[in-house]
Amino acid sequence: MVNWMRKFLYRIFCVVAMLASVYLIVDFLVSGTFDYRVFVMFLLLVVVVIWGLVDWRKNYILMQQKESELKLYQHYIQPLEELVKEIRARQHEFDNHINAILNMHLTVGNYEELVTRQSEYITEVMKDDETRRYLPLLRISDKVLAGFLYSKIVRAPSYARTEVKVKNLAIISGISEHHLIEIVGTLVDNAYEACTPKRNQVNMELDSEEDRMVFMIRNQVEEVRMEELHQFFSKGYSTKGNNGERGFGLYNARMLVGRYQGEIVASVDKIGGDHFVCIRVIV
Repeated sequence: MVNWMRKFLYRIFCVVAMLASVYLIVDFLVSGTFDYRVFVMFLLLVVVVIWGLVDWRKNYILMQQKESELKLYQHYIQPLEELVKEIRARQHEFDNHINAILNMHLTVGNYEELVTRQSEYITEVMKDDETRRYLPLLRISDKVLAGFLYSKIVRAPSYARTEVKVKNLAIISGISEHHLIEIVGTLVDNAYEACTPKRNQVNMELDSEEDRMVFMIRNQVEEVRMEELHQFFSKGYSTKGNNGERGFGLYNARMLVGRYQGEIVASVDKIGGDHFVCIRVIV
């Protein structure tokens, strides 16, 4: 309502200012005398037109941003819907597993053996059911981010092993949706590109701290020197070599994070004898 009223008043003012200017200019040509009011009205008209153009550009940028976010929503909400459908389709299968576990006591008389058999059965079921690993994504508040991450996970190399941990279901961020996807997408793509059949572990973690989103991703690597780590966000630097096209992803991500007064840091973690590159971003 406010925007509509502002546009209406602006147009009315432009028309009035233009008519007044035309009248005063014609009066000047007929009378042959200079009237300072002509100059004042002309300047006023110029100021109003410039203000209108600036306001139009601002609204146009906002409209483009909203359209971009709508496209993101439409594109990445579909993978989540597919995950929900797959889980619902397998509900009958889950029920059968539960019945099998509950009725094991009818054929196994020894308590210790019963516990062992049930544990083995549950472990086997969980190992075969990959979709259950990503159920936490269904519960987070940012459905676009959830759909985007799930789409990346299912398209990852077949040898990649992904673990997702959600610490806070209410994902709050002050960054625009399309910039958030751009940053997270760069980190996820880099992690999967670094995967090999031998070093294939990728861990993701989602959290919120003081109205900011925290995204952390670790990928298993052979070894990273501290000199390399310090150059990760440098323009043009790439661990995969520089052919003029690489080395801009992390640099652009750092620029976007900085635009929103966020933080992005890289470190090397050693877990169980394995080395992991860890990138943590707060926006």
